Amino acid sequence: MSGSRELARRDALCAATVRALTGDGALHYRGGRLYRHLRPVPLHAPHLRRDARDDEDVAATRGAADASALRIALSDAAVHQALAPEEPVERLIFDMLEQLRCEALVPAGMEGVRDNVRHRFDAWSLTCYEAGLLDSDIGLLIYTVAQMAASRLSGRAVLEETEGLIEATRAALAPSLGVALAGLRRHCGDQRAYADHALDIARRIGAMVRDVRHAFVESNASSDDDKEEAARAMLGTWFDIDDEEGEAERLALAASGESSAREASGEGYRIFTTRHDKTIRPATLIRAALLREYRERLDDLIAARHINVPRLARMLQASIAVPQRDGWSFGEEEGRIDGRRLAQLVASPGERRLFRRERERPNADCAVSFLIDCSGSMKASIEPVAVMIDVLVRALGMAGVATEVLGFTTGAWNGGRAKLDWLALGRPRHPGRLNEACHMIFKEGDASWRAARGDIAALFKADLFREGIDGEAVEWACSRLVARGEARRILVVISDGSPMDSATAQANDSCYLDQHLREVVERYDAARVVEVLGLGVGLDLSPYYRHHFAVDLSVAPDMTLFAKLAGWVGERRRSGG
Repeated sequence: MSGSRELARRDALCAATVRALTGDGALHYRGGRLYRHLRPVPLHAPHLRRDARDDEDVAATRGAADASALRIALSDAAVHQALAPEEPVERLIFDMLEQLRCEALVPAGMEGVRDNVRHRFDAWSLTCYEAGLLDSDIGLLIYTVAQMAASRLSGRAVLEETEGLIEATRAALAPSLGVALAGLRRHCGDQRAYADHALDIARRIGAMVRDVRHAFVESNASSDDDKEEAARAMLGTWFDIDDEEGEAERLALAASGESSAREASGEGYRIFTTRHDKTIRPATLIRAALLREYRERLDDLIAARHINVPRLARMLQASIAVPQRDGWSFGEEEGRIDGRRLAQLVASPGERRLFRRERERPNADCAVSFLIDCSGSMKASIEPVAVMIDVLVRALGMAGVATEVLGFTTGAWNGGRAKLDWLALGRPRHPGRLNEACHMIFKEGDASWRAARGDIAALFKADLFREGIDGEAVEWACSRLVARGEARRILVVISDGSPMDSATAQANDSCYLDQHLREVVERYDAARVVEVLGLGVGLDLSPYYRHHFAVDLSVAPDMTLFAKLAGWVGERRRSGG
C-alpha cells in the first residue's frame, strides 16, 4: 500500500475510533484534522497539535485522536467555557489542564487508548526538547507545569530525557503549586471542583509569565511597537493554538451548494464566450509616478509592522526545504571510517578524526503561486493582503523558493460584452459563464522580489476589483504551475467569499460558479500535481478547499501570523492530509 493510501486509511481508522468513543457520528478526519461536519474541532492543548512526525508515528497519531475523543466525551464544553479565564496565558494553562484531566480518566479496559494517549504526550515532550522550545524561560515554565500536572494525574514519572532540565524549575514551583496539584488529582472526576485548582495554577503561572515577559521586553525593546513584537516573540509557538471554538463563531462559513442549472442542462461547466477574456499586467496600466506612490505606501505599511523577514525566511526554508546530499565531510569524529586516514591512526593512536559523514544541504525545489481574489469586497482588505503577499514573496525568495503573484477579476460588472452577445442571440437557456474573465499577473515566477516590487504594489489600483470567477482562475493558476519544473508546486488562493458573477448567477443560478470551483479543486487534489490551499480572509473556506486556513485581517498581519502561515504553507500534504 502506498504511503498516501496508508495515511488516508489511518485517518479513516482514527475517525472510526473517535466516533466510537464519543457516540458522535458527525466527527470525521480531513487533512489530518478532526472535524464536526464542516467545522474543525478545537485543539485544547499543545500536545494535540499535528506534527510532521505524525506521518511516521502511528501511535502518536492514534494518541491525538484518542485524546481528542476523551475531551469530547468527558468534558462539559459549556462549563469549561464559563469558567475559563480570558487572559491568554492563563487560558492556555487552564485548557491544557482540563485536557490532561480527561486523559487521566480513560475507562477501565481500554489499555490501548491509555497507551496511545501516554505515547502522544511523551512524543510531544521529546519534540519540545529537541526543537529548542525549552530554551526560553517561558517555554521551560509552561513545559514544566505540563509535566508536573501530567505526572501527578497519571502517577507516572516525567519524561526521563528532560527530567534534569526541568528539575530546578520544578523545585521552585512546588511550594506555590503543591496544594493545587494535589487538588487536581483528588478532584479529577469532578470537572467543577477540578477547575478551582486548575484556575489557581493558571493564574499563578500567568502572573509569572507576565513578570518574565515584562522584564524581557523592557531590556530588549525601546519603542512601544518593539515591545509588542518582543512580547509576542517571547510567547512564540505556545500560542500557535488559537481559541478555534471562538474563532469559528467569529468567522462565517463560505456558502456552498449544488447548481440546479447544471443538472437541468445535463452538461458540465460551460463558457458562453471567451472572445472578451484577457490576461493583463496591472502595473503597465498605471502611471510610473502613481506606481511609485503605491510602492511607498506599501513600504510604509510593512515598516510599521516590524516584520523580521530573514527570520521568516528561515522558518519557510525549514518548513519547505528537504535535505539533499551534497558530498562528504571529512575529518569527523564519528560516521563512516575513512580508509585514507587509517595511516594517521598508526602514526597517532590518539587521533579520533578518522571518519567521514554525508553532507546535506536544504533544497527548496518548490514553486509557490499566490492567487488573489480581486472581487469588489476584497478592496476593503487589500492593504493587509498586500503586506502579507509582499512579505511572504520576499521571504520565500530568500529561502530559495520561486514565487508568482496572480489575481483574478472580471472585465466588467454584470456581464459586460459577453452578456450583450448573449442578449443579441435571444437569451439561449443555460449559457454558462456569462462575463469577461480577467486574469492578472503581478509577478512572474522567475522574477525576483526586487525586480517585481513595483508591480506587486499595483494591487492598490482600485478599479481592478469587480466580480470573481474563481474556478477558471484556479485552473489557470494551476496550469501555470504545472508548466514549471519544480518538484513541488503550491497554489495559495486568497479570497474573502464565494465565487460571484451577477450575470452568470441570473442566467443560470447562484451555485453555478460555486460548483465549478469545488470540481476544479477536487480534480487537482486527486491528481496531486499542485497543492491547492485556500486562505480565507475573515471566512472559513472549508467548503471549497480541503487545505484551508482563515485569517482575521481587521488587525494588520504580524510576526505571529506569518509564523503560522509559514508552517501551514510548508506542511507536507499527502492524500487525505
